[in-house]
Amino acid sequence: MKHGRIAWQGAIHNVTAAPDGRVRLADGRLLDETRVTWLPPVEVGTVFALGLNYADHARELAFKPPEVPLVFLKGPNTVVGHRAVTCRPKDAAYMHYECELAVVIGKQGYQVPKERAYELVRGYTVANDYAIRDYLENYYRPNLRVKNRDGCTPLGPWLVDRDDIADPMALKLYTRINGKPTQEGTTADMIFDIPTLIAYLSSFMTLNPGDVILTGTPEGLANVEPGDVVETEIEGVGTLVNTLAGEAAFQ
Repeated sequence: MKHGRIAWQGAIHNVTAAPDGRVRLADGRLLDETRVTWLPPVEVGTVFALGLNYADHARELAFKPPEVPLVFLKGPNTVVGHRAVTCRPKDAAYMHYECELAVVIGKQGYQVPKERAYELVRGYTVANDYAIRDYLENYYRPNLRVKNRDGCTPLGPWLVDRDDIADPMALKLYTRINGKPTQEGTTADMIFDIPTLIAYLSSFMTLNPGDVILTGTPEGLANVEPGDVVETEIEGVGTLVNTLAGEAAFQ
């Protein structure tokens, strides 16, 4: 099942996906998905983001693929919902999207072996983890100005139950800018798969319900400008839509 969260008529609602593309409230009413305010599909806890977790992306950036997971944290201020507007800084020369499979933790776990890792997973959603290349000091440890800006990580629209995805390590990923395809890849090309990431993270800290793991992006990055509509899609999970705007829109 696909689960979501929206704001509508002054309240927050948990919704599910209707077959016709609309959203279904708990009482059965159906709403047009363009006429509600989308929230991230879960109330996020700790957000873990992977750097250089696709070999083709590492080559794209002329880096040697990492030998251990490269993980950094993102603050809750970064996360916004489907159809949100994200700010493009006026002094940025190169800002790019990153289509990523997001793994949502549903069960607490510490020192979880790989063979039991999926027991912790509640489900999956789509993330677009924007990066501002101008501010990057080190690809292995992105600084705060690159990856922790307000609203720079759209998430959603849906949380898809774990058991509804037969193999999360064999999903196609796509990005389109204003309808034009710019990125295509597959989760099969991850350097560190989902069980490895969960085992690694839980080896030194407790994972909790609501924690989210952003698993990295494949090659095919491109600059985005104010006014661009960016669609990040993952097979079987959903299509996340986001629009870029200049700083004046946020003042």
